[in-house]
Amino acid sequence: MPPLDEVRRFNRFYTSRIGVLDEGLLDSDFSLTEVRVLYEIAHRDLVTAARLADDLRIDRGYLSRMLRRFEKQGLLRRAASSDDGRASLLSLTPKGKRSFAALDARQNTEVASLLAPLPPAAQQRLVEAMGQIQQLLDSQDAAAREPWLLRAPRAGDLGWVVHRHGVLYAQECGYDEHFEGLVAAIVAEFVERFDPARERCWIAERNGNVVGSVFLVKKSATVAKLRMLYVEPSARGLGIGARLVDECIRFARQARYRRLTLWTQSELTSARRIYEGAGFKLVARKPHHSYGHDLVAETWELKL
Repeated sequence: MPPLDEVRRFNRFYTSRIGVLDEGLLDSDFSLTEVRVLYEIAHRDLVTAARLADDLRIDRGYLSRMLRRFEKQGLLRRAASSDDGRASLLSLTPKGKRSFAALDARQNTEVASLLAPLPPAAQQRLVEAMGQIQQLLDSQDAAAREPWLLRAPRAGDLGWVVHRHGVLYAQECGYDEHFEGLVAAIVAEFVERFDPARERCWIAERNGNVVGSVFLVKKSATVAKLRMLYVEPSARGLGIGARLVDECIRFARQARYRRLTLWTQSELTSARRIYEGAGFKLVARKPHHSYGHDLVAETWELKL
């Protein structure tokens, strides 16, 4: 069967299985698009309608009518933007949060029932196949938008992470071999204890070359940890670091973590600016002697 027919066949199968064709998604009065818009408003910090329309690829007129309905139903409120008087910042009202929470719980139940008949190995294969579909389609979109893409690690990538951390931090910060050993230990622990439902590694690739990476790992049931954000000097200034951090935040929220934390050094000013720009707050500082230097460790946190 030609690829076009195969994709259409899969789309028909999957939309039928997850109930997209039902009159109301999740036995509710909301359509799939409406539920998606509610999800984005619930998980973003005061987003604008224009940004929603662009990110979700929804017609602005259609979205505007939908938002007006949400306001009439008491689900949505608007606040004037201090940066642009023409724009309104969207957020859910308490009623809207309750309505979305009920929809979210139903969706979790439906996904759980979809996975339940499958043994753990088959569930893992399904998740990996979905990840491959997303990576392939995302890479096409990314290539059209920007000269780099994010993907899952491949053979050799984790060794590259250890090698480049050791080389670059020795060159730029003068760190000794103990820092490379720390990175190697973190990577080894990630591989040995990897939980695909709650952990991720992203690799940034540009023109076929690896240029960055970041890890999101489980610290506890409610707290995730961002680790080893790295961008090659040749790829800095392209927004790769900020995008890697954004991916960690997005996934942490999706995985139901309540807080995202990270540990860094005060001298790493570029990384600190990225964390601050993403909404992280500095919560602790502690002097220490490591990697051959007197340093000040910092702990940053983001409430999700």
